[in-house]
Amino acid sequence: MINIVVELSKYVILTLMIVYTFFCFYMVKKQNEEEKKESLRKQLTLIFFMDFTAFLVIFLKTYDIRVVIFYGEMMAYFAIVQILYRLIYKKASMLLLNNMCMLLSIGFIMLCRLNIDSATRQLVIVAGGSAIALVIPVIIRKMKFLKNLTWVYAGLGIVLLAAVFLLAQTSYGAKLSLMGIQPSEAIKITFVFFMAALLWRDVTFKKVVQATIVAGLHVGILVLSRDLGSAVIFFVAYLVMIYVSTKKPVYLGVGAAGGCAASVIAYHLFGHVRQRVSAWKDPMAVYQNEGYQIVQSLFAIGTGGWFGMGLCQGSPEKIPIVKNDFIFSAICEELGGIFAICLILVCMSFFLMIVNIAIQIENPFYKLIALGLGTEYAFQVFLTIGGATKFIPLTGVTLPLVSYGGSSVMCTILMIAIIQGLYIYREDEDEEIERHRREAAKRARERAQAAAERNY
Repeated sequence: MINIVVELSKYVILTLMIVYTFFCFYMVKKQNEEEKKESLRKQLTLIFFMDFTAFLVIFLKTYDIRVVIFYGEMMAYFAIVQILYRLIYKKASMLLLNNMCMLLSIGFIMLCRLNIDSATRQLVIVAGGSAIALVIPVIIRKMKFLKNLTWVYAGLGIVLLAAVFLLAQTSYGAKLSLMGIQPSEAIKITFVFFMAALLWRDVTFKKVVQATIVAGLHVGILVLSRDLGSAVIFFVAYLVMIYVSTKKPVYLGVGAAGGCAASVIAYHLFGHVRQRVSAWKDPMAVYQNEGYQIVQSLFAIGTGGWFGMGLCQGSPEKIPIVKNDFIFSAICEELGGIFAICLILVCMSFFLMIVNIAIQIENPFYKLIALGLGTEYAFQVFLTIGGATKFIPLTGVTLPLVSYGGSSVMCTILMIAIIQGLYIYREDEDEEIERHRREAAKRARERAQAAAERNY
């Protein structure tokens, strides 16, 4: 009986995910306010039923009461977050909030299936991060001096990265954390703020050189620390923000060429880079060593097929560091390739919303922040999924909101809070523009009426 429930559940979960993904893009269409609210309510209902089905299956396969307790705590967290945002920030993007809850749900499901203790720790960190994040939109809207802290952002980032390089212990071949905290995750945010603060007023050659030097220091320290994934994310964010602010393709071309040259130099200078490229080119040739992870990842993805093995039916634990760098492979094995494609589409919807906010904001400082954070998010998703599927060499980054990792999930939630603040700021801008338009129209009518009375 349990096996029948497990087999049916994977189709139920897949159907719910497909419908949720449809609503992500359906709401882009022009709708009135009531239709939007109804679509958002349907999304929340889909998340609820997906979580209920998944955790029911995990409990039936494990009979671990901790699964039931975790499910109750998780649903309480989602309910509190949804209610608080609706009470405190009436102008916030509920679609952005729903997408965050869906991605967190997928992560909690897989972590609970892999290791209930890791899932519990992740939930505690997520709850703490969400509590802090509640004040972020207010800070974004009210603290206008943020754009004047250019060199504070730069100095903070360089000092923290240098401290990791000098003091951190090597873990999985790289220096990543100090006292259990990975500073590079937080510095992704401060780096974007630095670039925006430097470039929002003017984009002279001097400013571009300053940005290049600071970005080079960030990327260089990360490469020396062997944190290749973060180094690439920083570099891509730098390139995109320089190009958008200057609108000069020559900077984009020179930067891309410099990045390619730096990659070749890094390949010849650093053994760990050569190992990852070797594992990417032919993982079976080095299966017993650096190729083992990617081979197991590909086996998991192939085993899952389109519809997956079903929760608790696969063997994702055979992949080293599966809950961190290879959570996507575990999702493919147990929930299927179609579910994984829907996950990618939800992440894409997330990114497109951020880009849309960036396009509509008039303030150049906030516009650059939205664009930079969106670029970092999208490229991190690309690196994680590309590495797990052998599309690109492994870079060792997590899938935002889904993978296990305290620093990563905490900083991603803070990033989303910043985006919410920018979304609310954009709504305020629209209201201000509409108010000026009404006042102008009113003055025009008054002038026309006065002219008519004089003529009379």
